[in-house]
Amino acid sequence: MSLLVVGSVALDSVQTPHGSADEVLGGSATYFSCAASYFTPVRLVGVVGEDFPREHCDMLARRNVDLAGLEFVPGKTFRWCGRYELNMNDCTTLDVQLNVLGQFEPKIPAEFRDSKYVFLANCSPRLQMNVLSQMQAPKLVVADTMNLYIENERDELIELMGMVDGLILNDSEALQFTGKHNLVSAAREILSRGLTFVVIKKGEHGAMLADANTMFCIPAFPLETVVDPTGAGDSFAGGMMGYLAKSGTWDAAGLRKALVYGTVVASFNCEGFSLCKFDSLDFSDIEARYRQFEELTRF
Repeated sequence: MSLLVVGSVALDSVQTPHGSADEVLGGSATYFSCAASYFTPVRLVGVVGEDFPREHCDMLARRNVDLAGLEFVPGKTFRWCGRYELNMNDCTTLDVQLNVLGQFEPKIPAEFRDSKYVFLANCSPRLQMNVLSQMQAPKLVVADTMNLYIENERDELIELMGMVDGLILNDSEALQFTGKHNLVSAAREILSRGLTFVVIKKGEHGAMLADANTMFCIPAFPLETVVDPTGAGDSFAGGMMGYLAKSGTWDAAGLRKALVYGTVVASFNCEGFSLCKFDSLDFSDIEARYRQFEELTRF
């Protein structure tokens, strides 16, 4: 089934205890697309500058990502530079250059507007609602958000929540939005805004799914070495949405299985810089780790 993602495409420079990588492919839509492409073709909408390397486009095309919605405009591509500390939970942003992303107004190509599954990657709620106004009749819409928009665009975010089926955010953002001190209470408060489900990411401690009737918690897949966690949350969302688009169902059982696939795909992402791990990853590897996850959590 058709899966659309709208978000950033970037060039990242990353420092971790395991080394560094300069000017490598990054961005929320990019990580999402690569992760989701193991399950279904992906349609990407984003913007880059004249300096964006064409080999990155070739790589995405090989992964069955349709780039008809990727705009090339005069100027420089969005750049992010960050440094991770030893425990990998602490990241210091060293530099952000919005460049062409600062003026980005998503334009959904006519051939993308019938997409049945839509993921609104982390960006302004105003832009996310603008995307929805261009869509025809999506079956499932999920949005991501962050602390910046919770603080500065709260009213718009609340309006967006009434227009989408699911929301993904991390644990600190859930507490920030609700003013609660407990994730269970926070999840219930977020659901009251009109959502069908909410997914709360907890980093190395896994993720929590809540809907009107049930709650489901899973750990992260245990890794001995984390090389670079950049894009893990977007890869998680890509694996989750890719599976939902492939299966065509998002009942309680389907959502739980989607969370596990998202967790598994994100674990591979963390084992290398940028998207390099996806260069050699086959779906059989994902299935094998999925079975490992089943064994780790069975009791």
